[in-house]
Amino acid sequence: MSENKLVLQWKQFIQTDASSGIILVIAAILALFMANSFFSANYNAFLEFPVSITLGTFAISKPLVLWVNDGLMALFFFVVGLEIKRELFYGQLSSPDQVVMPFLAAIAGIVFPALIYVAFNYQDAVAMNGWAIPSATDIAFALGIFILFGKHLPPSLKLFLLSVAIIDDIGAVIIIAIFYSQELATNSLIIASIGCVVLFIFNRLKLENKTPFILVSIIVWAAVLKSGVHATLAGFVVAWFIPIARSKSHSMSYQIEHGLHPWIAFFVLPLFAFANAGVGLTGATIDELVTPVSIGIIGGLFIGKQLGIFVACFVAVKLKLCKLPEGATWTQLYGVCLLCGVGFTMSLFIGSLAFEEQGLAYQTQVKVGVLVGSIISAVAGAYLLTKSSKKVITNKGKNNEKIKI
Repeated sequence: MSENKLVLQWKQFIQTDASSGIILVIAAILALFMANSFFSANYNAFLEFPVSITLGTFAISKPLVLWVNDGLMALFFFVVGLEIKRELFYGQLSSPDQVVMPFLAAIAGIVFPALIYVAFNYQDAVAMNGWAIPSATDIAFALGIFILFGKHLPPSLKLFLLSVAIIDDIGAVIIIAIFYSQELATNSLIIASIGCVVLFIFNRLKLENKTPFILVSIIVWAAVLKSGVHATLAGFVVAWFIPIARSKSHSMSYQIEHGLHPWIAFFVLPLFAFANAGVGLTGATIDELVTPVSIGIIGGLFIGKQLGIFVACFVAVKLKLCKLPEGATWTQLYGVCLLCGVGFTMSLFIGSLAFEEQGLAYQTQVKVGVLVGSIISAVAGAYLLTKSSKKVITNKGKNNEKIKI
């Protein structure tokens, strides 16, 4: 009986929007514990475990951490692409009226953090590679915090947060494609392009079998991996060739997205967090941890994100380009702006690309900056949302008393 009850509670937990964010937190805490305990050698050995795939003369050999970052994160960006396409075709980004505020907010939320980071690191050419790290928002974390602490706030704020995060993801993909790709291999790019043409033909032929799409998508990913363009972009590009329809039962895009979502939320992102959030602090000094890189990331996430998004929204509303989210106040909107400073997985990912060749020292500074900046943003956002929710409950109570009288 107790076992059945436990299973039921687990099913109820994973069905909540906040569950994926909570599991991400647990994965990050576990990584920090492993990296700073007598398990550190085992943790590092796990990350560096070599994994190889060989087919004739074609071979991919990488440590496990890079399979997570290049392989599983490509799957994550594939689902991101499917979600963005759905929102653009039929969702909250399909109406121009709904796009203006989140679009302006997302652009400012990318630019302002980057400027703050640059202000701390403009004299260091190597450190400048990390300018985009604080520009990202982790939608799983941010949404989870909103669900937990802003449950009594207007639903329009949740839609605003989702829209900003979606546009933010598009910006992240563009940034990775332009600034974090290596020297290009022409032959591999040609193979990837041919694969995309084949997927386009499959789409136009309205194939209903997923297998051909999957096989060609794997070839495109492998070609992009060898091309010098970051492999995660293959996932995002491939998503746009998957057939989409209004009817969920006839939409291959929706079926794949729905099928992969639990794997992304409860396996891919937690594993990425576990593989990348482990900051080894043993023997490290304050001077090694508090550097222009880490301070730039903290300032970008906590100050740049909230400032950029809120200022953009305020100016847009005052210029009558758009309206506040329905039923929301400026204070409530500011709380959501704070949540956008939770960078975590996306910021860690961009950080791994920015300093891929620089070694452990830079990666440690990135992890410190991302973790501290994200935690401060999360705590401040949760506090303000909690206060706003209490005011909503109090006002509802007063209104009910008036009605009774």
